[in-house]
Amino acid sequence: MTRLRFNKKNVAILLFLACGLFFGILVGAFLALSHDLPQILNLETFRPSSVTRIYSVDKVLLAELFVEKRDPIPLKVIPYYLKKALIATEDRTFYQHSGIDLKGILRAVISDIRAGEFVEGASTITQQLAKTLFLTPRKTLLRKIKEAFLAFQLERRYTKNEILGLYLNQVYFGSGAYGVESAARIFFGKQAKDLDLAECALIAGLPKAPSRYSPLINKDLAIKRRNIVLTQMKDTGIISETAFTKTRKEQLCPGKQNNKPVKAPYFVDYIKNFLEKTLGSSKLYKGGLTVYTTLDSKLQKAAEHAVANGLLAIEKRMKKQRLKNPAPECALVSLDVQSGGILTMIGGKNFYKTPFNRVTSARRQPGSAFKPIVYAYAVEHGFPQSRTILDAPIAFKIANRRNDWRPENFSGDYKGEMTLRMALTLSKNIPAVRLIEMLGPSSVARFGYSLGIESTLHPNLSLALGTSEVKLINLTAAYAVFPNKGELIKPYGVMEVVDRSGRLVWRVKPQKKVAMSRAGAAIMTDMLKGVIQEGTGKKARVIKRPVAGKTGTTNGYKDALFIGFSPSIATGVWVGQDVFTTLGKWETGARAALPIWIEFMTKAFDEKSFQYFDMPDDLVKIPMDSLTGLLASDDSPWSVTALFKKGTEPTRFR
Repeated sequence: MTRLRFNKKNVAILLFLACGLFFGILVGAFLALSHDLPQILNLETFRPSSVTRIYSVDKVLLAELFVEKRDPIPLKVIPYYLKKALIATEDRTFYQHSGIDLKGILRAVISDIRAGEFVEGASTITQQLAKTLFLTPRKTLLRKIKEAFLAFQLERRYTKNEILGLYLNQVYFGSGAYGVESAARIFFGKQAKDLDLAECALIAGLPKAPSRYSPLINKDLAIKRRNIVLTQMKDTGIISETAFTKTRKEQLCPGKQNNKPVKAPYFVDYIKNFLEKTLGSSKLYKGGLTVYTTLDSKLQKAAEHAVANGLLAIEKRMKKQRLKNPAPECALVSLDVQSGGILTMIGGKNFYKTPFNRVTSARRQPGSAFKPIVYAYAVEHGFPQSRTILDAPIAFKIANRRNDWRPENFSGDYKGEMTLRMALTLSKNIPAVRLIEMLGPSSVARFGYSLGIESTLHPNLSLALGTSEVKLINLTAAYAVFPNKGELIKPYGVMEVVDRSGRLVWRVKPQKKVAMSRAGAAIMTDMLKGVIQEGTGKKARVIKRPVAGKTGTTNGYKDALFIGFSPSIATGVWVGQDVFTTLGKWETGARAALPIWIEFMTKAFDEKSFQYFDMPDDLVKIPMDSLTGLLASDDSPWSVTALFKKGTEPTRFR
């Protein structure tokens, strides 16, 4: 008996010690995790600090970024629909939980395990408030635990309505808007109390991804996100089916911006978007950073003048043709050929009316401006520019189509056998289609991607005619490969960022790769010089510097382009209407876009020293008959000086 009692006593002691150790570990873990947690008493007085300044490459101040003075407003004046929309979207059990949603956490853990990374946050409104104000945005397990601790503290100290009010007055909604009052003023030019249902739904959908869904960055995505919020409001009974149906059809109507105008606003907006993704919105708007960019303020001013003059002339012509509601838009971007830096960027006629950036976001058909990519691929695969190709009517059988496809030349005439150089110079469609048939559309599409095209290139024969939509910035970067000895540099706008103490925060590492051979790039440059000297770009002969480029026009004159370059600058110009309607009869790339390009490049050369295009040692210059591809005699009307790889040049006369 005695022995048995002794064993029970020992067991009790051991259990007591084990429990003490367990609770000691818990307390230790709690203290370790919470000793460096911020005091939530500072929450009400939280304020951003320090202005971030953005400079051009020539040290001109482009913009100042900062959090607008917060105007905290009582929860009772915040619209009913905004509060309900936020809860329906971000945290439906907000009024039931104690700071964290255990079911949501379990669901998120399962998703994260399946994905092998943090993909779902499961953060309540209380957790989001704690994270926004006190923690870093980095997704780690330790941060999530700290976030939960803070959420519990907030729930103990504040009522649910107080937490909701703090959230709505403090959280970031994108484009520099902290708090709903700031968001209402920035996005809609009104006070929060005056927001309607559609506006409330849009603002409520922003915290999920402020940089992505901001209506000042991407109008279409903002509307899609707004409609998702409206659906959630309908599903939770906040709004009726009738209100849902009516509101989801409403167009987005941003209010007038009261912000101080910035220089190069499309470029600054592009930079802000990049920096928000790279550094985080908190550091960008509150960190007192100095941002040095690639933009040249003098060239930007020249570009703005050229675009304004060009659009004025186009609109006058459109009115003469009595086109209904003419609203031509223009995009222009120029790149430093050797560095890849963005020198100028104009994303539209007026940023404050339409902040949609047609340089970086719009996808439009390039028309014949895509042809150089086809010809470059041919040159890379041994086709000399003297090779002849037939310009004559042709029909192609297309799978799953009853009728044959019969492409036509824009000019309506056909010239028979001609060289690749002449076919490109005169922008003939039939030779381009025959050429892509020989090379293979899929191979040409892959080559297009290697030149920096990021949008989908459909691998069919019409790809040669520019039927796949592209972004102007990508197409311009592809052209820059030719004067840059075959090297592609992904365009960028920020060179470096330093903090208020002068310490380096971020510096660019240009993304470079060899996209084609140096010889091939030089030959393509030579062929595109021919477009200006002998073809559709003849107007540019007024520029007495080495230049090259290509026109582009789409069906119905919906898009007009000219992409061209000198040895140091590559510039792309697009003109069109956002509603995909015609610019008017004969508004080709040569008529609508090229004059803008010429005016800008003429001014740009005032700032640049005279340079020549690259001439590799393994190339030779030969007088060629551009019709036959043979050596040209002195009296030949078709004589041009053309570049060839040694051993591929013509050796006999016509």
